[in-house]
Amino acid sequence: MIVAHVRIGSASRADTISVALVDGIVPDAGDFLAEAAQPAVVADQFEATLDWLGDTPLLGGRRYLLELADQHTGVEVTAIKYRAGDSHARIAARCLNRGDVAVCNLKADRPLVFDAFADNPTMGGFAIRDDVGLLGRGRIHFALRRAHNIHRQHIDVDKRARAELKGQQPYILWLTGLSGAGKSTIANLVEKRLIATGRHTYLLDGDNLRHGLNKDLGFTDADRVENIRRVAELAKLMIDAGLIVITAFISPFRAERRMARELVEACEFLEVFIDTPLAVAEQRDVKGLYQKARRGELKNFTGIDSPYEAPECPEIWIDTQAMTAEEAADTVLEAVQARHGLAGRR
Repeated sequence: MIVAHVRIGSASRADTISVALVDGIVPDAGDFLAEAAQPAVVADQFEATLDWLGDTPLLGGRRYLLELADQHTGVEVTAIKYRAGDSHARIAARCLNRGDVAVCNLKADRPLVFDAFADNPTMGGFAIRDDVGLLGRGRIHFALRRAHNIHRQHIDVDKRARAELKGQQPYILWLTGLSGAGKSTIANLVEKRLIATGRHTYLLDGDNLRHGLNKDLGFTDADRVENIRRVAELAKLMIDAGLIVITAFISPFRAERRMARELVEACEFLEVFIDTPLAVAEQRDVKGLYQKARRGELKNFTGIDSPYEAPECPEIWIDTQAMTAEEAADTVLEAVQARHGLAGRR
């Protein structure tokens, strides 16, 4: 992105002008020219008023698509500061429903060129979309200071060096399925067998992380989104460390599993669907969670009063009614070997 400051005599709306740029700058489609005295803001974080139009709620931490002028990028709402109520009341909110208006902080995947909506509606107004259609419209207030104060630090030792030291190709095995499907059992067997071949691994289990990193989160949809966002970022760091990462989480929503996939390279993510029908998972119910949910003692339980969105095209599909946990672990490792060779050796 080039932000070039030029001086021109005068021009009116719809005029066609030619501009010569100094220092050999060559503009490209999507670049912007700004008045030297009033340069546009370039930042990846900003505060905005958001009008939510989607039938599904907006959830903080979930990734969406943003369109601002000719700029398109991924974006997430990092904070819902407040929802606007009657008589200018400010109401705390963790999600937005259709028709809600709220002031939010947003984080884009890359720096955007914009103005405050009050100064320039064309460069300050944006749309939020998903793969289906329009979800919301927003009006930018200002860039957040953190957008200009935080910079990436170059580190000489990179992922490749760490992976070569371990002699392996890092990747994520993302196990997803209903509670009681067998994710943790299968994940544990897979890790033991990888360790036996000399691989460097780490198993991230949903229940274990809720005792520490995610102990502040409940089981609302908003909390589930944040739970998986943190896990995905943690798994990405472990990939950077050159590890083979195995995760065992219900991770009920496709959007968050797609977000986790997009954080790493295409060859570094394998979705493993531990496919168990709800009735079978309820029969197992070793933790007694389904019984509590059926009695109304456990709210927002996946499969009962909270949805599970099954993977559509997982790399590995495990039918737990057709195979034992040991056979499932073998199937996972066979798929890994076919993809990476020797269970991940570089």
